[in-house]
Amino acid sequence: MNSFHEFDNLEDVKEFIKSGRMRLVYLSRPACGVCSAIKIKVLEIIGKYPELEGTYVNMDIIPESAGEFSIFTIPGIILYIDGKESIREARYVSIEQLEAQIDRFYHMIFD
Repeated sequence: MNSFHEFDNLEDVKEFIKSGRMRLVYLSRPACGVCSAIKIKVLEIIGKYPELEGTYVNMDIIPESAGEFSIFTIPGIILYIDGKESIREARYVSIEQLEAQIDRFYHMIFD
């Protein structure tokens, strides 16, 4: 998958998280330039793992997502495995470290 699912309400995001074994939630705002660059790199990571799906949460459209996911600085990245939070990154995101963590979990689950 080389694109994010996008939803316009919090309930759909929560359903998406529960709907699969491995889900990534990317939270940011369109006006954040750094977030846009990181978003592209996160999409590249998602594309490497067929069972991993991601959603982009536009915090301008779903402002209550900040409180729901406890993300008060952007970008925020949360990986859920079987509906449980397993990785959380915010603001300063090391793409290499994030990918290594995802790879580790992915191979534990799907190999």
